[in-house]
Amino acid sequence: MPAHVIADAAEALAVAAALAAEFRTGASARDLERRLPREEVARLSASGLLAVTVPAEHGGADVDALTLAEIFRLLAAADAGLAQIPQSHFVYVNVIRRQGTPEQQKFFFAELLAGRRFGNAQSEAGTRHVQDIRTRLTPQPDGSHLLTGVKHYSTGALFADWIPVLARAADDKLHVAYVPRDAPGVTVVDDWEGMGQRTTASGTVRLDAVAVPADRVLPHHLTFEGPQLHGAVAQLLHAAIDVGIAGGALDEAAAFVRTSSRPWFESGLDTAAEDPLLIQRFGELAVQVRASEALLREAARAVDAARAGLTDASAAEASVAVAAAKVHAAGAAVDVASALFEVSGTRSALTSLNLNRYWRDARTHTLHDPPRWKIQHIGRYVLNGTLPPRHGLL
Repeated sequence: MPAHVIADAAEALAVAAALAAEFRTGASARDLERRLPREEVARLSASGLLAVTVPAEHGGADVDALTLAEIFRLLAAADAGLAQIPQSHFVYVNVIRRQGTPEQQKFFFAELLAGRRFGNAQSEAGTRHVQDIRTRLTPQPDGSHLLTGVKHYSTGALFADWIPVLARAADDKLHVAYVPRDAPGVTVVDDWEGMGQRTTASGTVRLDAVAVPADRVLPHHLTFEGPQLHGAVAQLLHAAIDVGIAGGALDEAAAFVRTSSRPWFESGLDTAAEDPLLIQRFGELAVQVRASEALLREAARAVDAARAGLTDASAAEASVAVAAAKVHAAGAAVDVASALFEVSGTRSALTSLNLNRYWRDARTHTLHDPPRWKIQHIGRYVLNGTLPPRHGLL
């Protein structure tokens, strides 16, 4: 059955809200049992939501960054693990938009509109640092390549139709090879064991002399040779996930206090929700969440403005705005998810309720890249006018 094609931003947000409500129902059980969301991922594909950034000239809705960030926030508030699965999908759609030939764009955009999913195989374990990529594309006499390497933290690969693989070619420059999930030599191992984001299936991808035609390889290194929004868009979606976790935790805490918490005996009140000390704390937490939501919207608007007129200056402003949103969202997600227990009381710690999933998801997801480095780049930009570096993590 072909995927639905979403017409515009308004429809995209309506579909995202409906799916979030649907996914919320089983989120706790999926996490508690580590039941991978295969059916839910299939629903995402069928809904057309995974194709909303396909350009209009290729039949897509071509939604802006503000809409895309809100889609991720809605999904993450319902199920943060499920929301993380398509993050890399949209990142590698952007690579095709930026570096794909007309023929590559025509092929892959049609795949996306048909409901096909991208995973990712970019990070490697045991190397000097995150940018030390050792997976290799070895050229063959007919112009094709053989792809060899091992990737870790490969979120979405288990559910993917295509796995974009970050690799170095003979010239040692970065390329992205788009490989079918079922290609000979590709093995996806479900060995992710994180304490949070348990259902993302962020396991291992092994690539053993995988044959890759020349027209399935894109020159990703060119992305960073001029002003670019690759990193800003990727980080915006990560920030949206953190904002969603914070909002979801606050909503869960409020519902628990209203329905399941007892008032402290010294308060003399009939319900916990009337306690002025709890009311104060909920007000403080709500300010954190609202600030994160506002910074997320501001960052998305900065990305959209830069896309409309891409220069070194506009790209830098977008990167800095996204970095600020990400720093605040990371802190808010961890803080609010922890405060859930503070305001809810002893019963909230029961394993059967699984309320700790918000904190586990927040703590795990916010480890992707350190906020301290983002603060450094913000400070250098504000104080000395130093433009942030061109890489995919800012």
